[in-house]
Amino acid sequence: MVVEIDIVSNTCPECGGATIISQERGETVCKQCGLVVGERGLDINHSGIRAYSKHEKDKKERTGSPMSILMPDIGLSTVIDRTKIKNPDLRRAAKWNTHLSWEKRNMLMAITELKRIGGNLNFPERVKKSAVRLYKEVFKRQLLRGRSINGMVAACAYYACKDERVPITLQEILDEASISDNIVKKCYKILVRELNLRISHIDPVSLIPRYSADLNLGIEIEKEAMRVLQNYINKRSISGKDPKGLCAGSLYLVSKLRNVKVSQKDISRIIGVTEVTLRSRYKELLKNITLNFKGQ
Repeated sequence: MVVEIDIVSNTCPECGGATIISQERGETVCKQCGLVVGERGLDINHSGIRAYSKHEKDKKERTGSPMSILMPDIGLSTVIDRTKIKNPDLRRAAKWNTHLSWEKRNMLMAITELKRIGGNLNFPERVKKSAVRLYKEVFKRQLLRGRSINGMVAACAYYACKDERVPITLQEILDEASISDNIVKKCYKILVRELNLRISHIDPVSLIPRYSADLNLGIEIEKEAMRVLQNYINKRSISGKDPKGLCAGSLYLVSKLRNVKVSQKDISRIIGVTEVTLRSRYKELLKNITLNFKGQ
């Protein structure tokens, strides 16, 4: 099917004056005499643009802001301006429309807290959405009665980080959460038990690039520490051991063998472990990978 579009000239047919286009009304109007030269104009700015990704598709759409699970109402609510309503009954109805139910108020508080924690820790978008889905399931099963909203939000965020394999530790989330660590840990146990979730563990190897950058160590130290720690994990079980302690031990071991000056105090302070833990993991790694380290 062929669609013909008439191109409106830039001059007025009546007085010969210049015309302007009103984007809001879709009209072409003469600046001198006010004659409406054309109306119901078509917006062809997005025509012919192909979308190859979700971002390009959202940019091409002209149906308002996209729906998002990171909004309490998924972005479908409307706000009625009461300043221009003269009817008292309609003003009263518009006032009641602004009142939030307990469910919406709960989701608003939870998503606001999640965005705050996620913004401070640079959560990826997929982690935020996964945490919101978990929280909604918790709310649906009425597991929040007598429990802290902020504690459950922190627990959902921690599980989402582990499930999405994002290298964020529990201690980092506890430092940002506005709740005590005991409450968060209790909420996490309830979350895993009641929803029958599979407990996944944080890979210590994925944490090394972060800590290596914080310590200003070179890329060679980082790669060597990752190989050392991976070889240790393949040989020994790390169940019950703090991933941060293993990272600290491997980075200290490789730095010492490469003659890079970095103190135990600096590693312990930046990674967040005690010097006793660092030395214990260092000795364990030294016993198990000393022979293989020289051959790598």
